[in-house]
Amino acid sequence: MVASSFRPALLALLASASVLSACKKDNDDPTPDEDNEQITTLRYELTPVGGGTTLTAQYRDVDGDGGTPATITPATLVLAPNTTYTGKIVLLDETKNPAEDISAEVQEEDDEHLFVFQTSGVNLTVSAADRDKNNLPVGLATQAVTGAANATGTTGTLKITLRHQPGTKDGTATPGDTDVEVTFPTAVR
Repeated sequence: MVASSFRPALLALLASASVLSACKKDNDDPTPDEDNEQITTLRYELTPVGGGTTLTAQYRDVDGDGGTPATITPATLVLAPNTTYTGKIVLLDETKNPAEDISAEVQEEDDEHLFVFQTSGVNLTVSAADRDKNNLPVGLATQAVTGAANATGTTGTLKITLRHQPGTKDGTATPGDTDVEVTFPTAVR
């Protein structure tokens, strides 16, 4: 009789041990925090190497998603031909008062962030000039190089995407989620 009452107790103990083990494993192996940053403003400042006027392209959506539509200024970012620019990206969350500098957070977590620069229809190459602690590109600081002016004077685009890649950053745009993506009308003339 003692043996028969012992068996259910042993089964209950084994079942609870596997449940506790599963909970413990979840706590020991948490998934990375993949919350995206709240970014209401992306400003790209370009200064010609050797001096000259700093050009600024800005995306603003001060109330965040929904509500008032976002604005992009200027209507077209016009860059000089055959010129090298040093670039700087400034990110803000203006839903907070005072506005929060998200650039500082991205810099602090540079091994989790990557800016991706894509051009279309414009003679422009943009590359990251800064690296994270693992020697992978970040993109808060850039070098932008223009080629010859477009003979037809047409406008192309510069798309800037911030990828959030906690625990997965490998120097490519593939892993992670998008924190912000902005397409600026751009011309070289």
